[in-house]
Amino acid sequence: QLQASGGGLVQAGGSLRLSCAASGFNFDDYAIGWFRQAPGKERERVSCISSHESITTGYKDSVKGRFTISRDNAKKTVYLQMNSLKPEDTAVYYCAAGGGVIISSMRYSSAYATWGQGTQVTVSS
Repeated sequence: QLQASGGGLVQAGGSLRLSCAASGFNFDDYAIGWFRQAPGKERERVSCISSHESITTGYKDSVKGRFTISRDNAKKTVYLQMNSLKPEDTAVYYCAAGGGVIISSMRYSSAYATWGQGTQVTVSS
């Protein structure tokens, strides 16, 4: 299971840190992705982090330099630090876990079999 938390209402330029807590599987072996879906729009990948010893991360172009993904395997948690938030970042954010995901596939939602319930992020202008 995955439990996403940390969403909320923030003014433009503000920050939030999302957390994705895992249980029930060998977290170390799973890639984790953050996705978001705004009303009337398709779900899109925001960021992802590999399971490998040498951690690989990926970001949607529009969040590069503003968002940072990290993982704490001891706590079985992945974090998404979001800075300089913009109104267009408003969406429900979901975390997802995928086992055996190769680096080149991390950006695709189909690579992830387990999904959390989502946390709402609202950025006011």
